[in-house]
Amino acid sequence: MRRVSRLIWIALLLTACTDTMNDLDEATRAELVPTGTLRVAMPVGPAMSATFAIEDASAGRLRGPTVTLGAALADTLGVPIRYVRYTSSGAVTAAGPRNEWDVTFVPRDPDRAAVIDFGPDYSVFDSTFMIRAGLDATTISELDMPGRSVGAVNSTTTGRAAARTLKQATLTSYESVDEMRELLDAGQIDAIALGRLTLTSLAPSLPGARILEEGFHSTATAVAVPKGHSAALALVTAFVEAAKRSGLARRALDDAGLGAAQVAPLDDDAEQ
Repeated sequence: MRRVSRLIWIALLLTACTDTMNDLDEATRAELVPTGTLRVAMPVGPAMSATFAIEDASAGRLRGPTVTLGAALADTLGVPIRYVRYTSSGAVTAAGPRNEWDVTFVPRDPDRAAVIDFGPDYSVFDSTFMIRAGLDATTISELDMPGRSVGAVNSTTTGRAAARTLKQATLTSYESVDEMRELLDAGQIDAIALGRLTLTSLAPSLPGARILEEGFHSTATAVAVPKGHSAALALVTAFVEAAKRSGLARRALDDAGLGAAQVAPLDDDAEQ
């Protein structure tokens, strides 16, 4: 049944992207699939989100909405796929100029746009703080006090926004969500800053920890390619808009258990 459903989605995408697929010349192939295999950069962590995938140990594979979107893009192109794993979206971005991957889905921000080229958004989200068990803070102002310690993942959109938000608490950067989760659980830091969906996924593993209702940053997860790959960017732009229009983006989020996630609006100016 799942195989039939997948074939239906691929057929819808092929129909929506017909003109672009017909124009897949050698220059576009050289940019998007230079090795003959579509290399999809994937942040992998302990909690799933519109950006992060998780390792499904029982199935021996990755799971997440971007895993589904990457597979659909590879199927649409008629090429094999390989997921290139990283510990954070910052690590994905840093690898962009090193020819390690062909396409990715990461949060959009101006710092990243200087290193990689963004296409359209596929999902919008906000970031907030998770407070450790036992700490009496219910707002950002109550958290942002001298002597308080907050963790964020290094070189990420949320980390940069947290640095702008916090005026008195000490913000420390870490290399992975796993590292921050362990420190918060042990009470060694007072809070962590992440996207709300990621925090919601982490919550069951952190008894007593609380997610603030108040957010401090809103952005979106968007498709991106290495800098200067304009032909590849045009193709993945058409793909993402087709995925939103056909319902594949919504289905990818729902199948990952992220029903609360919002699909980004269609971009009327994007190439079709």
